[in-house]
Amino acid sequence: MRLTLGFLLFSAITLTAACSGESAIEGARNQPNSFTGSKNPTTDFSPGSTGDSSNSGGLAANEVRITMEVPASLAPNGEPTRRNLRIVQPDNIRVYQTDRSLQNLGAPASSTRIDNNGFTVITFENGQPLAPDVIIEAQYGNATLRALATDADRDIKVNPFSEYLVRNTLTQYSPGEFQRILDCAKETGGSLCLNKYVWPALADQVHDFEIDIPTGASVAGALDVLAQRSDFTNYVASVADYALLEDQSSGNISASSADYNSVFMGIELGQTFLESSFSGSGQWGIRMGREESTGTDTQPAYSYPGLTLASLDVFNINVTSLATQIPYDRKTLIHKNGNDFFTRGAETWALNTHSSAPGAATLDNDVRLLAGRALYQSITDRNSSRTIGWTRNPYFLDAYTGGAGGTNLGPDRALAGYFSAGKAIELESENGKLARKKDLEAHYLSALELNLLREEGFDAGILNGRDYNMVYLATRFSESTTPMQIESGSGSWQVRADSGNSTITQTQTYTTLSRDSSGGILVGGAGSRSDSWTLSPRTARLSTGDKNIGRLNLDVNNPAGPFGQPDLGVGASVPDGSLLAFNLTNAASYSDVIGNGLLIAAEKASSGAPTSGRYRVQGFVLGLEDGFNRLVHLDNGILNLSGSTANLSSSTLEVLYAVGDETVSVPMSAQRVTALAYTDGGNGQVHFSAGNLSLTGFVTADQTQFFLVYRDTLHGEERRGLMIVTELP
Repeated sequence: MRLTLGFLLFSAITLTAACSGESAIEGARNQPNSFTGSKNPTTDFSPGSTGDSSNSGGLAANEVRITMEVPASLAPNGEPTRRNLRIVQPDNIRVYQTDRSLQNLGAPASSTRIDNNGFTVITFENGQPLAPDVIIEAQYGNATLRALATDADRDIKVNPFSEYLVRNTLTQYSPGEFQRILDCAKETGGSLCLNKYVWPALADQVHDFEIDIPTGASVAGALDVLAQRSDFTNYVASVADYALLEDQSSGNISASSADYNSVFMGIELGQTFLESSFSGSGQWGIRMGREESTGTDTQPAYSYPGLTLASLDVFNINVTSLATQIPYDRKTLIHKNGNDFFTRGAETWALNTHSSAPGAATLDNDVRLLAGRALYQSITDRNSSRTIGWTRNPYFLDAYTGGAGGTNLGPDRALAGYFSAGKAIELESENGKLARKKDLEAHYLSALELNLLREEGFDAGILNGRDYNMVYLATRFSESTTPMQIESGSGSWQVRADSGNSTITQTQTYTTLSRDSSGGILVGGAGSRSDSWTLSPRTARLSTGDKNIGRLNLDVNNPAGPFGQPDLGVGASVPDGSLLAFNLTNAASYSDVIGNGLLIAAEKASSGAPTSGRYRVQGFVLGLEDGFNRLVHLDNGILNLSGSTANLSSSTLEVLYAVGDETVSVPMSAQRVTALAYTDGGNGQVHFSAGNLSLTGFVTADQTQFFLVYRDTLHGEERRGLMIVTELP
């Protein structure tokens, strides 16, 4: 469970009084594990849960179960569990209240018992804490680790992940900020107080991260490993900041629920261990949202990529809940030492699903949707000889939600970029359950997700007679003389009615970047495209019948029809037709379009581009250099406009594959501040530049969103990317 309605019903309480544990046993780390009859809650694998499976069965609402996990060097005979940790019987457990300096301020009213499997269960007489001011401390030998008692699923893991959270969040608050959090948890009035939901979720979700602790690491060494994982540290810091959002800035969507068509593209860089001949080689990957056939030949049915937002009113507290489910295709390119290249597509990767657990979010000033998101595990090839489990780390969502709303309508778009690491794990059936075996992949994903409001009865005819600006980026993988090619471009569309459909007359300019079979880099010159495409509605088959809900086909000439495979891609429109997005597909019938990618189009602006404003920057960049591949995730940077200049503060997460060593770095943070020249090209078209850096694209008619193609040469590395830049409150 992750902040579902049941969790929202928890009430705030004030904590007092006492509990104690057993005495420590010196040198216990050298003794065999004495956890007789224990249940390991984290070696199984379920597609209906996040990575941190719960051992909370049989607990009362005011009880928590304690599971202590230590690095392998501290308990070599301990029970192996996920992330190369060992479950142990703690020698001593104590519970106490704390302040932001982590002092022991006395024990709350609680008692302990040992359950039938040897786990310690703590009962809080006044209910489980909601604020992060109650610590559970467990000792094993000379190792002492702490966790917060506010953990949402009540199966409290005391391990290096929980210790990192305790050490590196509470101490960062000012006294006034920490007091605000405590006051919020005690509040019983009707106003929305976010900290009631944020902290229990954060304490729980740090355990969803799939980060292996080295076998020989001490507690200090394990904390160093976590501190070096910028995706983990950034997530913790972002959610801790989110917990301080002012109450008055939060709200809920105006509709009881709103459904969205999702256009999703993810770029991966990682390492494969799937096949012995390529074990350890680096690997690019691309994920593209697509519909999934879930029916039979006689009763066809489909699952469509989508997001649902809903407003919940619990005890007069308005909360926005969201959940996503995005089926996706995947293609990969293995780049082996010696510059051998191997592609893998649908013959290797079954259709998979990117799905977030339903949970609470905050609508900030009707512009940003904020949440810490937990992702469900998934399973592919379940009935084959190779069953693969996919697990993903949580991410912090900061989505733009402006656009045309109205009475009983949600915002017409939710646009976001985010980063999530993950693993592919070999699964094996044991006693009717799927157990984790060896890792088959480690991958790092930078994603762009455009959620466009669905409208039943959508009339694609509203697109006719309109002019659009557009940008796109696409990749193509092959085993030919050009194993990898990136094409990106921008231009304009004229959409006009033609024989019941819409014809796009377009003018585009584009550039290409390639890696050849020798590993060399080729920077292509600028090209142009001035031809016509066909735009038509793509009918959705719903439980209530076949309906047009804003989904679209993009073809070269002849429309693919309601359920056919279009030449160029499948996309969607917002209800008023002002914003369109498409997942481009690699179509053999039209080789002039490069590979798989994302295309975004918005109606041309009639006014000039903005000369002031503050915008959130999100997106991905692919970097190619002799001997190196790099993935750069633009992680919530800031673009400030000032007349004919701009300032770009780029906050990034970067992953680097060194081909010769076949090593892939963990995500590392970087900061870059760049002063840009800013040009208004008319009709919403804009250009930013600084040295070799070029950002070309457009701004929407309401001046709240930019969509830009990124091009740069940095220290000999060629970089290409796609950015969404959206208004901040």
